[in-house]
Amino acid sequence: MFLKAKNMQFKDVIGHDHIKQQFKEMIAADRMPHAQLFIGPQGCGKLALAIAFAQYVLCEQKTADDACGSCAACTKVAKLAHPDLHFSYPTVGTNVISTSFLSEWRTAIDESPYLNVNQWLQSIGAENKQGNINKGECVSIIKRLSLKAFEGAYKILIMWLPEYLGKEGNRLLKLIEEPPERTLFVLVAENQHLILNTILSRCQIVKINQLNDEDITTALVERKGLDQSTAESIAHMASGDFNEALNLATNNENDNATLFLDWMRKCYKGNGVELVKWVDKFSKIGRENQKHFLAYALHFMREYMVLKMTGKSAIRLQDKELSTATNLTKVIEFEQIEQITSLFNDCTYYVERNANPKVLFLDASIQLNKILKQQIAVQ
Repeated sequence: MFLKAKNMQFKDVIGHDHIKQQFKEMIAADRMPHAQLFIGPQGCGKLALAIAFAQYVLCEQKTADDACGSCAACTKVAKLAHPDLHFSYPTVGTNVISTSFLSEWRTAIDESPYLNVNQWLQSIGAENKQGNINKGECVSIIKRLSLKAFEGAYKILIMWLPEYLGKEGNRLLKLIEEPPERTLFVLVAENQHLILNTILSRCQIVKINQLNDEDITTALVERKGLDQSTAESIAHMASGDFNEALNLATNNENDNATLFLDWMRKCYKGNGVELVKWVDKFSKIGRENQKHFLAYALHFMREYMVLKMTGKSAIRLQDKELSTATNLTKVIEFEQIEQITSLFNDCTYYVERNANPKVLFLDASIQLNKILKQQIAVQ
């Protein structure tokens, strides 16, 4: 399904040429901040950039352009097995730490460093459990970074999604503020507002923008062998998310799209038996998948609003989705868009707080039916 990411040199990271150049100049001048926060949207390649950054720092024969890709350090980083490169990421389980899933992590990154958290958590069997970075992981980080570097000049910790730290992040404040000599922290995040301000204030923030359509198109043509026209269409729908572009390139139809459109039709008809059957099935897919579904639903409504406002079909939806969206323009007006979006946001909030999925989504189905029928009553 995904690209095979062996070496993660700067040249292997899609786009972001300006940021890559800044990193190379900063490393060459040996003026790296001891703590950086890479913040950017899902699928933009910020984790890939963090690994390329670490490989360049640790490379034994780096040039002005990139890591060599062949020295002992590069070979170990490519396998995510360098003793001075450490990773931290969300896991599931009370006393489970990142190293418990190191094998799965290496496999996941080898498949694609553009993966999202839902894919990662499902790959380690999260099912209905939500991921976190717990107290035990923080203690483990402190122990790991207290050791001297084994081979390189630096020790580097890449923490993927520090949003999952919550208040446990307070345990790392002193370490981040006063790290051991030649220790680097690279935090890779998507939601800055979910990170403790005390951590933010100790990091240099590097904003990573979403990928542009041209960069995604080129990557799909060169790495997936797609023709130019198909690659351009997929890049347009992916909205700067290369992980989503890979999903679209592999699957003829997005599963969340099919599930969402089916739900909308059932809610529109208002058949109670069909809705109960849909909810029963949907409640079993797990909370992370439910959150991912709701994220897609919000994406669909954003694109629908653009269609409603402009009347243009050049929006980021596949043909089947666009056909449904066009039909809905006769049913859903702007007031209904606001209500539906608010409903989906509320559902996301309650899913994250472990609400009973059957109760939550049956209630949401009934509310959605009322919203959809509301416009018909006006006509």
